[in-house]
Amino acid sequence: MFKPTRRGFMVGCSAAIAAMAGSRLNYLAFGGTGGSAPNDVLVYVFLRGGMDGLSLVPPIDGPDRGFYEAARPSLRIPMTGDNAAIDLDGQFGLHPSAASLAPLFQEGKLAIVMGTGMSEPNRSHFDAQEFIELGTPGSKSSSTGWLSRHLSSVSDLPDDAVMPSLALGQHQPVSLAGSLETLALENPNRFGLDTGHYRWKDAQRVALRRLYEARSSILHLSGLQALNAIDVMEAYVTDDYEPSNEAEYPRGSFGDRMRTIAQLVKLQLGLTVATVDVGGWDTHENQGNRPGQYFANLIRDLSAGLAALYTDLSGPEGHSNRLTIVVQSEFGRRLRENADSGTDHGVGNPMLVLGGSVNGGILGQWPGLHPDQLFDGVDVGVSTDFRRVLAEIVTRRLGNPRIDQVFPGYSGFEPMNLVEPRADVEPPPPKSSGGIGFRS
Repeated sequence: MFKPTRRGFMVGCSAAIAAMAGSRLNYLAFGGTGGSAPNDVLVYVFLRGGMDGLSLVPPIDGPDRGFYEAARPSLRIPMTGDNAAIDLDGQFGLHPSAASLAPLFQEGKLAIVMGTGMSEPNRSHFDAQEFIELGTPGSKSSSTGWLSRHLSSVSDLPDDAVMPSLALGQHQPVSLAGSLETLALENPNRFGLDTGHYRWKDAQRVALRRLYEARSSILHLSGLQALNAIDVMEAYVTDDYEPSNEAEYPRGSFGDRMRTIAQLVKLQLGLTVATVDVGGWDTHENQGNRPGQYFANLIRDLSAGLAALYTDLSGPEGHSNRLTIVVQSEFGRRLRENADSGTDHGVGNPMLVLGGSVNGGILGQWPGLHPDQLFDGVDVGVSTDFRRVLAEIVTRRLGNPRIDQVFPGYSGFEPMNLVEPRADVEPPPPKSSGGIGFRS
């Protein structure tokens, strides 16, 4: 059962406090449960619509290259020319529009886990997304998302954390369903306290703070925490922020959200989980893999934003060492392109994991593209349960050993050596059998 902590209950009262004070908190969804390991931050990027992993990470050698080229006469990523795939390891390449990520792969900071997904695939956007975000494939009985259960079951999140979890997007995602301590906002510049005319706005805010500071009840403490979050966002998350290390964020909502995360990580407000939604990946027609075309533009902005966040947080402060970024979609696309120059819903797909403590490279068991290896004869298969990737990050980087609570029903977890364990975390011992998939 999901049991909110006292701190979570306090923050969950924010909206009620604002109403009682005659004010309004814009785009606010505070709430509360549990804790997470200090110092480390998980950024969970969900690509909604089914990202075409065979275009992002195409095979560039061996028999699979022949199957790939035959199935995609117009959408295949070429081996030569200006739009050629970037060679990663001789077997797989990277989409040329993802060039921002290539140096991080070569530095060993980017891992690509092949053939991830659910053991019982589902090609429905809504079902597949919900199964993954709940962390319970095949079951929708849970009222909480996997990240919410992590926050409620981990033991060492400081009680004074101003912002334990953040959801950047139009809605709080299912992965954080049931979490009352998540700050959900679409645009940081529109997050604030609206008390009416600007002439008395500051005076009313001072009055509210004095009112809430006068007592220590749950009601008063909740009001103070809401005001603190607003003050931080208004004072520090600004458009004139200058990234470190000459990092360049792409224009648009994704780049803006990556920039916001960087600012909050540097402020060290207790942020441990941030989710980012990126839509538009359902490419049934006119997919466009060439520069300037639809899919290529999506990949360009995604890659540039991820690389900018990592670069911005790199440096002597060590922020990048406590950063882990996971990129996932609900499923991949079919091997064979369709008659509309697009791709239809598939099954297996790569997951990206990026961070200072990541053991980079091509990981997992590649399912293969031979007709006998394809799922239902048409799709890339699943060789690695997606929960295996997430569970290793939860245990080794977020310091939560309670996999049975975060992913109920999942058993046989075995680390892939995807990430280095935190210094204060004792990794679970390797097992001789268990979860599907292995490090190649």
